[in-house]
Amino acid sequence: MNDEKRVAIKTEQVTKEYVGGTFTAVDDITIDLVEGEIIAFIGPSGCGKTTMLRMIAGLEHPTYGSLTVYNENVDKYLPIHGPGPDRGMIFQAYTSFPWLNVLDNIEYGMKITGVPKDERRAKAEEMLKLVHLEDFRDYYPASLSGGMKQRVAIARTLAQNPEVILMDEPFGALDAQVRWEMQEMMIDVINRESKTVIIVTHDIQEAIYLSDRIIFYTRTPGKVKANLEMDFKKGERYPIKEDCLSLPGYLDIEKKLFSMMREEIV
Repeated sequence: MNDEKRVAIKTEQVTKEYVGGTFTAVDDITIDLVEGEIIAFIGPSGCGKTTMLRMIAGLEHPTYGSLTVYNENVDKYLPIHGPGPDRGMIFQAYTSFPWLNVLDNIEYGMKITGVPKDERRAKAEEMLKLVHLEDFRDYYPASLSGGMKQRVAIARTLAQNPEVILMDEPFGALDAQVRWEMQEMMIDVINRESKTVIIVTHDIQEAIYLSDRIIFYTRTPGKVKANLEMDFKKGERYPIKEDCLSLPGYLDIEKKLFSMMREEIV
């Protein structure tokens, strides 16, 4: 499904070491992240998947190798030296400012980048509707549930119109019901916004449901154990989760991933 699409981010032989080279978090990672894809990073705890995500975000830097992102303005790949407006990050921890209401939180990123007031207000209103928070625009974070707080974070990130959205266990702190509701909402949002998405998760079912492709990491030092297309979906994304779970081939990929996980943690 991605043969004609451009690579959004390239990682070439990326290695990340800590403590003066005595600990290697990820080792020799080479992957192409294709424009418009939803890619899940999964693997055992401590395998370096979040480290890889943070390097793509520009929050950390590789010890060896290179990370580049396609820049449409100059029509070429540029090195990732730090955070940029082309990449938006959504964390597991709720990141709303408690002294701002929902609407002002969504506007905040646009405000600090100089977007005119009328323009950012219109965009924030659009994002409120997209994440189904239009009735909570004047609420403060203390009055919101965990799922609503993450919707605010997602709306704020989307309002800044990044080309790539990076998500680090965004639903990990939510209960099971809210989690699958948020997963379904993300499928709807991503399809409407046509973004490239990289999501780190420990949840195999979540990875299968959300992603078009899964990158599976070995235990530390993290290497690419498998690069798996979700072929059983036949290029479709499913706004209702159980429609995906009931597809022929779903159980096969789930069993395969659980078996791979067991190989790494035993």
